Amino acid sequence: MKKELKLMKGNEALAEAAILAGCDAYFGYPITPQSEVLEYLSNEATKRTGMVVLQAESEVASINMVYGAAGTGKRVMTSSSSPGMSLMQEGISYIACGEVPCLLVNVQRGGPGLGTIQPGQADYFQAVKGGGHGDYKVLTLAPSTVQEMVDFVGLGFDLAFKYRNPVMILTDGALGQMMEKVLLPEQKPRKTEYEPWGSTGKTPDRERNIIYTLSLQADVMEKWNQRLQAKYREIEANEVRSEMIDCEGADYVLVAYGLVARICQKAAHLAAEKGIKVGVFRPVTLYPFPYADLNKLADNVKGFMSVEMNAGQMVEDVRLGVNGKKPVEFHGRQGGIIPSPEEILAKLEEKLVGELV
Repeated sequence: MKKELKLMKGNEALAEAAILAGCDAYFGYPITPQSEVLEYLSNEATKRTGMVVLQAESEVASINMVYGAAGTGKRVMTSSSSPGMSLMQEGISYIACGEVPCLLVNVQRGGPGLGTIQPGQADYFQAVKGGGHGDYKVLTLAPSTVQEMVDFVGLGFDLAFKYRNPVMILTDGALGQMMEKVLLPEQKPRKTEYEPWGSTGKTPDRERNIIYTLSLQADVMEKWNQRLQAKYREIEANEVRSEMIDCEGADYVLVAYGLVARICQKAAHLAAEKGIKVGVFRPVTLYPFPYADLNKLADNVKGFMSVEMNAGQMVEDVRLGVNGKKPVEFHGRQGGIIPSPEEILAKLEEKLVGELV
């Protein structure tokens, strides 16, 4: 099958990408605004590739099904939206500790609580700081287009297996529901080989593997944690991704991820019309966060403004990256409201341009 150009909704494009990536199994539960992922896979995946697609009785059940199935070394994924992802946190902590690769997708909606079905970005802390118990990390990719929702599925599986770690695609309800042209990759075969660490029973060339996350001996558990931390340092050294848009020669930089980064580009164009030089810095990996890239950029600009659909979360990492070199301001909207380019520019002028002229 050759690469194909299609017009697709974000959630459906991501689901199609999972099929084309050779995903072996999906376990999930419907919740707006990501239900199309489950619906699309239910209609398409099994008949085309034999992929297992199962609607579990809850998000708690689905993440534990992911844990078990992915523990065999197969490509396994789930998706949910904010409250559903909260229910999965205990299972994700187990998966991270057991070093089981899998793909997680969070199509964020506004919160807290049941909140709204409109898009949000308030799950940032949950995704990048380890939303469950213990010291663990989830490698987190933040798409800003439907094309990236497609591309990050294959990349996510590759990174998950490279580091034996869960990988999350952190998107939002607007990207999940919007339609854009996407170039779909070629079909990959489903996995037939056994992973040497997989819990697949005894084979002719090895004893059975047991995946577990418990040690009652403190010194053993500490060494286990230290091994995980060493892996996270390796991820931080090798997997940082970011995008700089018109940052060369800029006086001010808007920092945003996902959908909001696209809106900030329009705000930067509006600023240029008024003679204000504005660039956009987009973290593509939220963990590992591109601290060094931001710190280097801070040498040549007057100030930053982090723009988010929350009360202020990523701005903490922006300030850590800038490390006091330049002012860092914040503008956020909540409850499912998407900031407009005009609003962003007005806040930039109010908080930075006017102050630093």
